[in-house]
Amino acid sequence: MMISLVIGCIWVLLSVVTALLPMHRQYVPGVTLLLLAPVLIIWIGVDFGWIVGVLSAAAFVSMFRNPLRYIYARMRGEKPEIPK
Repeated sequence: MMISLVIGCIWVLLSVVTALLPMHRQYVPGVTLLLLAPVLIIWIGVDFGWIVGVLSAAAFVSMFRNPLRYIYARMRGEKPEIPK
């Protein structure tokens, strides 16, 4: 098994553990996972092809849809409400 896929599986498990934390403790590990995801997706795409890379990106967007919506709204100049 390629090392990129093993690290991808570890990333998914860490994401699940982060989601189980209380909201105020999710920020640091969540942002870290959010920043590492594009690098990991590109790495998986290089190792397994662009179709697997696109599927990985779709899974990432599905898991981080709320933070990505927040970032997108901030980039458009809106002040979105932060869920508590």
